[in-house]
Amino acid sequence: MKSYDPQMHTAEHILNQTMVRMFGCERSFSSHIEKKKSKCDYHFNRPLAPAEELELVKQVNEVIIRNLEVEEQFLTLAEASAKFNLSRLPEGSGDEIRIVTVGDYDACPCIGPHVKNSSEIGVFQLVSTSCENGILRVRFKLAENICG
Repeated sequence: MKSYDPQMHTAEHILNQTMVRMFGCERSFSSHIEKKKSKCDYHFNRPLAPAEELELVKQVNEVIIRNLEVEEQFLTLAEASAKFNLSRLPEGSGDEIRIVTVGDYDACPCIGPHVKNSSEIGVFQLVSTSCENGILRVRFKLAENICG
């Protein structure tokens, strides 16, 4: 398993669901998650407008401050494949698939570590976005929540 930062990794889940809800795209097909800065790649046919970038940040942070519980449940492979795209899970994941939920906002198969509550994430900040050859790259980092 990759050594993901729990805060950054949970922020990735919220970012992915926000992209799905805002733009109707699929979750990221590729990501690189690190403590200092992370990136997610989406199949997307255009760059984001500055107003869309601002709205994306706003919506992700609105979810984070909802103090959502981050929990796990286990489904059989058949149950999970009927509800979720399992293409990003490593081969040989077994007959039980771990589903991570972020409150009522997001649910997806995942093997990585997460925070227990979205309030532990901090403040989502967009570093930059770029779009080339149908791939939108979203680069982001987290800042400590100095108000909480």
